[in-house]
Amino acid sequence: MAVDMPSLRPLLAVLLLALALLPARAADVVYPPGSRIGLAPPPGLATSKTFFGYEDPDNNVAMMLVALPVQAYADLDRAMNAEALKRQGVTFETREPLALASGQAFLVVGRQEVEKTQVTKWFLVASSPTLTALVTMQVPDAAKALYPDAAIRAALTTLAIRPAVPIEEQLGLVPFKVDELAGFRIAGVIPGRAVMLSDAPADRAGPPEAATEPHIFVAVAPGGPAQSSERDNFARELFATFPNLKDIRIVSSEPLRMGGQQGHQILANAKDAAGAATLTVVQWLRFGGGVYMQMVGIARTDAWKDAYPRFRSVRDGIEPR
Repeated sequence: MAVDMPSLRPLLAVLLLALALLPARAADVVYPPGSRIGLAPPPGLATSKTFFGYEDPDNNVAMMLVALPVQAYADLDRAMNAEALKRQGVTFETREPLALASGQAFLVVGRQEVEKTQVTKWFLVASSPTLTALVTMQVPDAAKALYPDAAIRAALTTLAIRPAVPIEEQLGLVPFKVDELAGFRIAGVIPGRAVMLSDAPADRAGPPEAATEPHIFVAVAPGGPAQSSERDNFARELFATFPNLKDIRIVSSEPLRMGGQQGHQILANAKDAAGAATLTVVQWLRFGGGVYMQMVGIARTDAWKDAYPRFRSVRDGIEPR
């Protein structure tokens, strides 16, 4: 049977158009720096510099992305109902399932008064094999014409989850250079403030600082004592605020120069929060330029001999940007 070639032309044109559109649509997904979650935000929203998500500060519109453990999906599936939202001051409107590439998902929409302004709130909860994505969006009534429901729904359906955040991208979120990881993995980042490096498995539940595997926390903050005579008390008070330590016994507290700057070192013994593991802890403070840097390395006492040189390698590889 002869093939009618002209009749194939419309089909070929549609196929070529679809293939041409695929790369453009994939490129529309924007991952905020440091986030495994991304999507193609509605027109008008730009990547936020202060949180994982997108914002239009001129119109008080924001979309926030939060990565939660895998098991959080089942908990939120049960908890996201009218009564729970009411306790948060949100009036429930609708809930519906969504089919996303990442897996199961559902969308909840509600209304709330925020600072005497009526807003629509969107809550997307999406599952994946490695995490649960929670996307929240707030749109004041005055901005609804700029952000219609159809545009928001279209954006939410583009949600994507990448396997990992490149190390360079994660470290680019903190205001200091980390030139030596000493075999640790990045366990968490607080943009503009701190990083946690750890030997604990990536799928371990609980906060990174609760691990008993060797880990080191590095952070910067404004201030610090101007007089060297005040630094010992300052270091002790700061050390006492570090979480998930109990039965702390300070072994030594003394000044120490680091990287050509004034510093301070505390060595201590402690127990983990459960009181089951015996830990050894070091805190280094480095002062200068109107800020101070805090570095806290923690390991089980029986692993301290191997962990301590690695903590020092991390410390000595940190420089201001």
